[in-house]
Amino acid sequence: MSGEQRPVLRIVRGNPDDDELAALTAVVAAASLAPAPPASDEPRSRWADRARSLRQPLHPGAGSWRASAFPR
Repeated sequence: MSGEQRPVLRIVRGNPDDDELAALTAVVAAASLAPAPPASDEPRSRWADRARSLRQPLHPGAGSWRASAFPR
């Protein structure tokens, strides 16, 4: 390994003081040590799926008001 090392953090914009730089370093170090959430192979239940609570696209047309009550 050569004597020159690349910096771990690089400030791209601004001029942080020592306290701000120390806080940034502490946050990045803590985030890198946090364990990753366990990956689950189980499919999520449709009741727990938050995407279902989002508004579905509207499809105007004859009889669309009646079809809007049908599950998708």
